[in-house]
Amino acid sequence: MRSKKLSDDNKLWYKVARKLIKSGGVPFPVSESLIKIIKLLFTEEQAKIILLFKKRSMNLDQLISNSKLDKQTVLKLVEQMVKNGVMIATPSRSTGVMVYYLLGPVPGIFEMQFMKGESGEKQTILAQLFEAYFQDIGEGYQKNYDTTMKLFEQTTPIYRIVPVEEKMETPEELILPLEIASQIVKKFDVISVSNCYCRHHRELLNDPCKIAAPKKNCLFFGRVAQFYIDYHFAEEISKDEAIKLLKEAEDLGLVHRTFHSYQDTNNDEFAICNCCKCCCEVFHSLYEGNLPMKALTSYEVSLNEELCVGCQTCVKKCPMEALDLINELLEINKTRCIGCGICAYHCPQEALELKRTGPREVVVLIPRIEKPAEIMK
Repeated sequence: MRSKKLSDDNKLWYKVARKLIKSGGVPFPVSESLIKIIKLLFTEEQAKIILLFKKRSMNLDQLISNSKLDKQTVLKLVEQMVKNGVMIATPSRSTGVMVYYLLGPVPGIFEMQFMKGESGEKQTILAQLFEAYFQDIGEGYQKNYDTTMKLFEQTTPIYRIVPVEEKMETPEELILPLEIASQIVKKFDVISVSNCYCRHHRELLNDPCKIAAPKKNCLFFGRVAQFYIDYHFAEEISKDEAIKLLKEAEDLGLVHRTFHSYQDTNNDEFAICNCCKCCCEVFHSLYEGNLPMKALTSYEVSLNEELCVGCQTCVKKCPMEALDLINELLEINKTRCIGCGICAYHCPQEALELKRTGPREVVVLIPRIEKPAEIMK
């Protein structure tokens, strides 16, 4: 965690870390591992450009007005950062002027560092440092557990769970397009696909996916998709190819999670991740006790006891460990159910189905880790 006294050199990096965390919108700690990540990804010149941002997004003229540097120097530095995956650049919808966006450490910089699927010494070091940072976050939550968990419960979900389309038993007039993965895809003219950054991260840590899920299946839409295509973080695909990819993900038991502009689930989607329990950092960090989870969903699973034979297929498939077989009866912990529909989709007896609840938040906190009592001398 942050040391009490910082050298002049570390003051710069600490300020940059605070700026990036603030831009990400999630109050994570500044730790030694995060400082190492930033030092590895930014030069001092680039770090000083980050401190010019008075808000999360600014255009070139705004950055120059805050700097003593000339236009070409600032442009060169920000474009280097965009190409290195620590900043995003997209043209303004109203003016067409290029706007540069700061990224938080997580989500943001973490994902972009592993999207290309590159494997080398730098990527391996980054994977190890991010793993250490997730542990630092967990320690920060544990240090002030009651306060941090209460604050987390008050946060707004930044992603939505989209269920398996075939298992949505609700009457069609009640189903919203944003709840149907294929309808989300059909809204956009530009779609791209990248490597799953989480699976690649686990691979670099010599902990590959336990179900051998494909790495190239993270989808992006619209302006974000075009940015990733232009800067070679992803490749363009058709709507039909994207829908086929979603179906393959469901067959493997992967969960659809949508991400939205400005981390607001009321805005348009810009991405769909297809997540496995073993690699997805949301699930992995939850089970490691590092990060609590909060998701928005509109469904929950329901059981037809007469059809259930206790085969436990659903128990094994559920990414939230919300199902359990007790005394030969299936029990559903609805406080953990995210309504993804994976259990229902894979139930050989069709004993499970999704029921629409309307929008609801699912919050799963990490367990408190009690410190061992001091041994009396």
